[in-house]
Amino acid sequence: MEEKPILKNELPLMEHFYTLQGEGYHTGRAAYFLRLGGCDVGCVWCDVKDSWDASKHPMVAISKMLEWVKESGTEMAVITGGEPLMHQLDLLTQELKLAGIETNIETSGAHPMSGEWNWVCVSPKKFKAPLPEVLAKADELKVVILNKSDLEWAEKHAAMVPPNCLLYLQPEWDQAEKMLPLIIDYVKQNPRWRISLQTHKFLQIP
Repeated sequence: MEEKPILKNELPLMEHFYTLQGEGYHTGRAAYFLRLGGCDVGCVWCDVKDSWDASKHPMVAISKMLEWVKESGTEMAVITGGEPLMHQLDLLTQELKLAGIETNIETSGAHPMSGEWNWVCVSPKKFKAPLPEVLAKADELKVVILNKSDLEWAEKHAAMVPPNCLLYLQPEWDQAEKMLPLIIDYVKQNPRWRISLQTHKFLQIP
């Protein structure tokens, strides 16, 4: 008999804010972000390294998070990190869905899936490979391109997601000037891919 997961009524929260989604398919949509603490993937270019140690961040009740999300008036919540799937997310997503809020996750896919999601964005990292069962649930594959060899990495994982999964190449922010011409040419030659840009950085919003 399969054991039921232990539902956690609080999670380590690094930060939360209401903004516009800056990347991928939902770019430009209003979204409430819940950035959970804790990550063991260790990307060298990570721009939120303060999220890595979950113990540095307060445990916050899911009921409080729900209150913030509802007060914002948003239609969509984005659960990110850190690596959000290090935590059991069933209760959080259940409460958001009961409130009529769309649930989106941004994950490396390196930990088992939990939660009920309207949209799953998997951004695989070389530092800790994604699990095949998480890739199988991806609505969006977003691969950060730091150098040319990452295009091969992107194709490897594109072969592991469902046929209707949207495919995005996103230049690493500090290498964007160098990588963008390469990515543009690649997308023109391989039009099933799209470009994702970190528009929130251009807009200077969270």
